[in-house]
Order: sequence, then C-alpha cells, then structure tokens
Amino acid sequence: MTIRVLVADDQEIIRTGLSMILGVQPGIEVVGQAADGHEAVELARRLRPDVCLFDIRMPGLDGIGATRALAGPGVADPLAVVVITTFDLDEYVHGALKAGARGFLLKDAGPELLVQAIRAAADGDALIAPKITARLLAAFSDTSLGRPPAQPTEPLTSREEEVLITVARGRTNSEIATDLHISLSTVKTHLTAVMTKLGARNRVELVMWAYETGRVSR
Repeated sequence: MTIRVLVADDQEIIRTGLSMILGVQPGIEVVGQAADGHEAVELARRLRPDVCLFDIRMPGLDGIGATRALAGPGVADPLAVVVITTFDLDEYVHGALKAGARGFLLKDAGPELLVQAIRAAADGDALIAPKITARLLAAFSDTSLGRPPAQPTEPLTSREEEVLITVARGRTNSEIATDLHISLSTVKTHLTAVMTKLGARNRVELVMWAYETGRVSR
C-alpha cells in the first residue's frame, strides 16, 4: 500500500529536497507541496494524505497551527502529521506534540530517519528525533506538576501496562511484538484499549501519560 505524503516548507529548496528524498522510496508518493501553513491545511483537507510533513516556521500559519487544525483536539478525523524543523527548542516540540503531531524531527536527521518517521506515522506509531526524545518526553512530567494526571476509565491490565511502558521507551509496534512475544495485531489491540481507557488520541499522549504517572522516569 502506497503512503501518500504532503510536504509543507516555506523554503523551496528544502521542500523540493524532502520531496525528492521521499519520492524515490518504495511505497511512498508525494502527492502535494505547500509553501505555507494555510496552503498546507487546504491541500491536506482536499487530498487527505496518509502523512503530512510540516516545517514549523512558515509564514501566515506555522506548522504547529497547521498541525492543530488537522490533528488537534476536536478534529473528528485527524490526519497523521510529522513536524520537521532546524531548531531544537523545547517549546517547538511541546507545541507540536500537544497539537497532535505523531513525530518530530530535526532537519539534520538524515534520509533514513525521515523515511522511518513517515512510515511510523502512517502505521500509527510515533517517532521523535533520538537526540531529543528522552529530554523532551521526560519534560512533560515537569510541565504537568501541580495537576493530577488523567485517570483511566477502568484499570489497565498487566499486559496493557507492559505495552504502555514499551511504547514510552520508544519501541515501535513491531518491536513491542518481538519484546513481549505477542502478535502485531495483539499489540494494536492492546494499544487501542489503552487509548480508549485514557481518552488518548495517539501514542504520543500515551507516552506523556506514562511519564506523568511515573511509570517511566528520565
């Protein structure tokens, strides 16, 4: 199945380069390009790509605003968004993930990690640049100090707890299946159950909750 991708970046050379890298990958097709956030949102709503790849700094509407419009709270049918930026700034990462992004990459990540992030987002996984993953996800536990974390509608089973912790450690669905000696479909079933119990929209929110509740520490 071909993964259809929309690329948005205000710099034409970057936009073209990202499109070229993705366009030569088997199973990936770039279906549109946008030069700003407003155009990106319009194209995304019209084309319904499997994954949107958005730069953060864009004129008019930035990448975080575009992500929120397409994947944020209240969006009935959210799209998968991966945010990419030159800047390793905490507020950018926090803003992107809170807006509903499924991935966060730095532009120096390299083609291999870029492709991994696109494939992960299309599969419902989340990939965040390794150099900032631990620092930033752990920081969510700090920002939540002073308010109790959300409580599940019913207790998680022991297997659901295991799946949650492996997700929080950055493992993909396939890796979780191998680690826990269960099938990929079983992993997805457990993830769906955990997200339902926590009212989470995606696995990034599961990771944040795991840190907030002390299930995983920095």
